[in-house]
Amino acid sequence: MNTDTGRRVAAEFFGTFWLVFGGCGAAVLAAGFPGLGIAFLGVSLAFGLTVLTMAYAVGHVSGGHFNPAVTLGLWAAGRCANYHVIPYIVAQVVAAIAASAVLYVIASSHAGWVPGGFASNGYGDLSPGKYGLGGCFLMEVVMTFFFLFIIIGTTSKGAAVGLAGIPIGLALTLIHLVSIPVTNTSVNPARSTGPALFAGGEYIGQLWLFWLAPILGAVIAGLLSRWLQEPVTGDA
Repeated sequence: MNTDTGRRVAAEFFGTFWLVFGGCGAAVLAAGFPGLGIAFLGVSLAFGLTVLTMAYAVGHVSGGHFNPAVTLGLWAAGRCANYHVIPYIVAQVVAAIAASAVLYVIASSHAGWVPGGFASNGYGDLSPGKYGLGGCFLMEVVMTFFFLFIIIGTTSKGAAVGLAGIPIGLALTLIHLVSIPVTNTSVNPARSTGPALFAGGEYIGQLWLFWLAPILGAVIAGLLSRWLQEPVTGDA
């Protein structure tokens, strides 16, 4: 691994760690705190803020993916080199697991704490609102599609320079506001994998959806955006 790739992978690791620790940490530690819990709105803001802050901290190093679906969507759009795809995804998944491990150690230090779902994603009985497989799959495809559509559009030539982190962070906040009741919001296979490994059981068995649906939505967005963002030639 050359120096440039090493820096990029490190940036993806720290960015993904912060996303999972901050977002899932808000859900596990703060959402239900008696009398002062931050609830769905707070968790949604937490996820959006993690992406916003890390986009500016390390986005200039790696592109600020922090998500295997984003990496594959940008690859489909012609915006991520082939040789970055696997190292990025490995770093993202390892970071998500590491962040979940740290969060688990902190949360388990509370007397009487039980992990429960541990901010994992799920469908059917594991869905916060008990939504079925089809609805959960469609939600993840649609939400990831628009997340990538926004990422690609706001980072394309002609977009406002240096401001992409704001709409991207706000988009992730909005995505969570809509979809937490349905799937507990993934749009990110790494984010889903880390907590599920600690929740165990059926949560691990349902991980397939939270890899397949986000990647499908992201790749569709990448291919569509590749056409939509092509420079226009000839008369307007």
